[in-house]
Amino acid sequence: MPQIEQKARKTTDAVEILDRMIGEDRHLRHLADEALVNAEVAQLIYDVRSKAKLTQKQLAELVGTTPSVIARLEDADYEGHSLSMLHRIAAALGQCVEIRFLRPAKAGRGRRPNTAILEPVA
Repeated sequence: MPQIEQKARKTTDAVEILDRMIGEDRHLRHLADEALVNAEVAQLIYDVRSKAKLTQKQLAELVGTTPSVIARLEDADYEGHSLSMLHRIAAALGQCVEIRFLRPAKAGRGRRPNTAILEPVA
């Protein structure tokens, strides 16, 4: 009896679509993981600033930098996030930075080993 090909279920989840497109290509997987981490860090900075009801200019003044630096840090395509700048932002907002190493099984939906999972500290 001939095998019947199964069609992938339809989805609008961008991460799932990208995951299917990348498949087993290790190089593409690495690039996608890096891009995801950069986007997550940018979103976290935006979220914590917004929650504090600060403009980019106000946060920049608290951190001792310029509004253009804050704008760049909140850009998902920016690749230059530094731990020291994250500490400065956290300190200015009365928070801290937490970095965790997790086993791949605990890393969450669609995550690959060695990717960063960044969550705001409540």
